[in-house]
Amino acid sequence: MKTQQPEAILVLPHLRVQNANAVSSPLTHGFPSITAFMGLMWALERKLAPGIPLHMQAVGVISHYHQEQVKQGFVRTFNLTRNPVDQHGDTAAIVEEGRIHLDITLVFAVAEKRMAGAPPRLVQGGEAQMQEWASAAGAILSQMRVAGGTLLPSRPAPGKRVRPWMAVLPEDHEARAEQFRRWRRQWLPGFALVGQDHLLSECLAKLRETNPDATLLDAWLHAARRNYEPVPSKEGEAAPADGKQLWADPLHGKGSGWTVPIPVGYAALSPRHLAGTVDNARNMGTPLRFVESIYSLGRWISPHHLSQPEELWWRAEIDEAKGLYRCRNGRAPAATDSEDNADWDDDDSYDYR
Repeated sequence: MKTQQPEAILVLPHLRVQNANAVSSPLTHGFPSITAFMGLMWALERKLAPGIPLHMQAVGVISHYHQEQVKQGFVRTFNLTRNPVDQHGDTAAIVEEGRIHLDITLVFAVAEKRMAGAPPRLVQGGEAQMQEWASAAGAILSQMRVAGGTLLPSRPAPGKRVRPWMAVLPEDHEARAEQFRRWRRQWLPGFALVGQDHLLSECLAKLRETNPDATLLDAWLHAARRNYEPVPSKEGEAAPADGKQLWADPLHGKGSGWTVPIPVGYAALSPRHLAGTVDNARNMGTPLRFVESIYSLGRWISPHHLSQPEELWWRAEIDEAKGLYRCRNGRAPAATDSEDNADWDDDDSYDYR
């Protein structure tokens, strides 16, 4: 079945989320997982279905502000709630949970679900209809959870657009890029999360130069932190006059950006079980499969570094043969991201444990 191309974008700007889930996977914490926003997209589409014929295909996330609820220090710990005492007057058990406050903008790629013979409504000149749909989407979203958090009313401010809106995507590539340049100004200041799968394979190749037994997990952990090493003097370069040794991180040089470890989906641990065959399942009418998290690397970049909306969006990708259910970002490796990205292997672009 041929995938329908996006016809418009739906933008929900400056959503204030209180107490979102900060535990994004068994190995990462901080910003919610991209899978949480993918699930939000599908849930919103189902709620829009009775009256608004929009098919949501991808989602982009831009963070304007975040405040993780932790105690600062060399070792950070989550701020936990104090539960009431039990019936015997003893302290009740505490279930540790992570929370984060967010100010985010969500950018959805949408297409119209048209009946056979019906005229399209996502066209130039249909601004009134699109604004009606965008306002309805914003009203429905205000009653939903965003990554487990509660939506608060947005605060209007000079120069900050908080009203949901929609716009048609031009079919011409250059016209789309020009239009996107105007849209992205509204998302400043902020940082967009994009995928950087190729960095994991590059880090693995670097580690195997000195440790042939290095694994993808070693590379992921290595890329997730700062690793300072002594930098030898270049040929013909004089040693420092003070005799001090220069130290630097070879994988995080100047201009390398804000790279972070992220979960990007799930890998199957078991075959697919028929609906109703597994006891105590959440939904007895849906097939079930046990999975574990897949990890890769992402990067927070300013929206003005993006040239097309496809570079911002994350899509769902399913490989039934391998049992992979993951989110894929449309930003391709650029020359500024790496000196040589032509021959990176996609099989080494993610890790799952």
